[in-house]
Amino acid sequence: MNAETLLQEISDFCRRAGIAESTFGRRAVNDGKLASRLRYGGRVTLETVERVHSFIRTNGAPGEAASIVSSAHQPINGARMMVSPAPNVKAAPADQTDPQGNFRFYDNRQKYLMFVNTCSEKQIVANRVIMELANIHPRPPALRLFDAGVGDGTVLARVMRAMHAKFPYTPSYVVGKEISLEDVRLALDKMPDRFMEHPATVLVMTNLYYAEAPWLMPKSVAAATSMVWHEVALQGGTAAEFDSQIAALQPFLAANWGAHVSQKSGNPVYDKPVVLVIYREDNRFLLDQVRPKRSMGLADFDLVIASQPYRARATAEFKAEKVIAPLALSLSPGGRLIGIHSCGGDPGLEIIRRVWPDENPFQTDRHQIIRMARQKLGQKARRFNFNSYADNRSRFRYDMHTLPDEIGTIDSSIGTSTLLAAWNAATYVAQIEDHRLSEAMRDNRYLEATASVLQENRGLWFWDESYVISRKRDVL
Repeated sequence: MNAETLLQEISDFCRRAGIAESTFGRRAVNDGKLASRLRYGGRVTLETVERVHSFIRTNGAPGEAASIVSSAHQPINGARMMVSPAPNVKAAPADQTDPQGNFRFYDNRQKYLMFVNTCSEKQIVANRVIMELANIHPRPPALRLFDAGVGDGTVLARVMRAMHAKFPYTPSYVVGKEISLEDVRLALDKMPDRFMEHPATVLVMTNLYYAEAPWLMPKSVAAATSMVWHEVALQGGTAAEFDSQIAALQPFLAANWGAHVSQKSGNPVYDKPVVLVIYREDNRFLLDQVRPKRSMGLADFDLVIASQPYRARATAEFKAEKVIAPLALSLSPGGRLIGIHSCGGDPGLEIIRRVWPDENPFQTDRHQIIRMARQKLGQKARRFNFNSYADNRSRFRYDMHTLPDEIGTIDSSIGTSTLLAAWNAATYVAQIEDHRLSEAMRDNRYLEATASVLQENRGLWFWDESYVISRKRDVL
């Protein structure tokens, strides 16, 4: 048996049982990413294979148990598996919706990392955000920045470099919201150099909700009383020293940055609220009025970055009420919020529609979100300017990285790794759920569709669109 055969068995069972592959992985082997790893060439041990078969035998239909038991005893790479008692776990009813089956950036680590490393979106988004620095005028005691979804920290690190170039002697107060433990680790890995170049920096990482994070204060009394507030004053004066102290935070992050998926909404929610404050000890006195104090959070930001902060398929009402309106209220007079999201109309969406002709993942545009945000803000909307701009200013393109001669004419072939990267990027941007991907990847038609689009367009690119909400200076 090879990985492809095992993956096929898992996919067949999930289709019959009506559960997501991530749910199967968690219940069978306590690994929600098992199927994803198999699909991208991962290996498994004999023990894992047996646990998979044991779960299928226990929860499968009586008529299929015999064939599964028979295959379970076949030699794999010359070894014979030992059968162990199956766990007593029942499959979810076919008509029960599993929130884990919904597409979430948070739940798709492999897709996310491949997308980030094969496409230029992070760099292009950072360039668009940096343009807004020309329009802000920070006031004492600091330039205040909020990143509503730090991700791996690439955009934030680039913006912080540009902030130092434009305001080299202005203290910086930077707050990043991120619920994913892995992303917090990746983002913090990029910060030692920022503390070295710009010593007067206060960096805050938090997993609070959008309506809470700018103020560093949970709305629930129970959550507020259980909030973990941790400050780190970096010692020394070199990036290497800062790096070792930030790396030493890994046990703290692992112990406190937990999250689970809400059974009601399907959204990831924190296990307990956490605020992590980092600054340089030798700048403690200078930053005394900049450092946040527990229960005294001040949301007074000069710039708010809202890059891909919501699901593409979410309604305009949800996006405005849960994300954009609360973030707008965190702006200082003269402050600016820049929103960025995918908008389609590109070869990436063409790949999707070659496989799913009626697919329409980008159902709300910037104009609808701005109109709904104005409505949700009510009387407070008069404090703000809402700018959707024309397409030539709002929209920008980013590309998938390929070698100059890698994609040729319609008659030339494209490497499998490039095709898989393009397919991953297209399905990630369109936020296609795992169970639909499993169905589409049963044969090679998805690769043929990807190759055809890449050859016709001599590459792969995507469109994002942006909008800006700015707070007026003279309206309270």
